[in-house]
Amino acid sequence: MKRLVLASNNPGKLKEFAQLLAPLDLELLPQSAFDVSEAEEPHSTFIENALAKARHASSATGMPALADDSGLCVEALGGAPGVFSARYGGEPKSDAANNARLLTDLADQEDRRAHYVCVLVLLRHAEDPQPLIFEAEWHGEILREARGSGGFGYDPLFLVPELGLSSAELSAEQKNSLSHRGRAMRKLLERLPQIS
Repeated sequence: MKRLVLASNNPGKLKEFAQLLAPLDLELLPQSAFDVSEAEEPHSTFIENALAKARHASSATGMPALADDSGLCVEALGGAPGVFSARYGGEPKSDAANNARLLTDLADQEDRRAHYVCVLVLLRHAEDPQPLIFEAEWHGEILREARGSGGFGYDPLFLVPELGLSSAELSAEQKNSLSHRGRAMRKLLERLPQIS
């Protein structure tokens, strides 16, 4: 595998994945480079949605595909927004609307515990019967107001307690070393040399 299609049109994810995969002799191409539309994500779990996205991109391009389904799970909200993280604030997708709704929903809550989840799926081809699946979490708390200008999504509200900083206040290197996506990607990188 020298070329890999990323089953996402999210520029933030593309940037993070490109940084994480930089040490490898691997060309990561967004599905938009092949005019592949966003896949449907009708499932209630991260793993099912990641599989659906990877199969969709691989089928449309004929290439190996990498997909992730990630989201924020908040204890006081029973795990919400979960798989609906990208559209929590309604359509069209908007980080600002998602963050505003999260703050509203947590306004009266003392329990601010939350964690990000990332499930990565790598398919060698669209009909791959044994997809490679990697999962990781990143635990923190939800702030009462946004801090920082880096990252994307809920990063301005996600406090990393051990650093006292929001995810949006971290450098790209710090975030990649700590984040759910970085952790899942390191698991994948450990397996890549064994993949034909």
